[in-house]
Amino acid sequence: MNDMLGTLLPIIAMFAIMWFLLIRPAQKRQKQTKQMQDSLKRGDRVITIGGIHGTVDAVDDSSVFLKVADGTTLQFDRQAVGRVVESSAL
Repeated sequence: MNDMLGTLLPIIAMFAIMWFLLIRPAQKRQKQTKQMQDSLKRGDRVITIGGIHGTVDAVDDSSVFLKVADGTTLQFDRQAVGRVVESSAL
């Protein structure tokens, strides 16, 4: 019994360390990104994961329309927005 506990203890300890160093922070980042993408609104200045800078022109259930230049509007999936640079005051 004591021998089996001695062999399982390092495995359990390694799993706990992996949980707190890798899995938990990744879940927190994923939750924050999802929250940011769900709270997008018109006027927000954003950067896509591809590096395109633009201003949110419209938002629907699954897409975001970004105005990237005079008269140019591009449609992206919400998941393509990497970060909000400046939130609108609306």
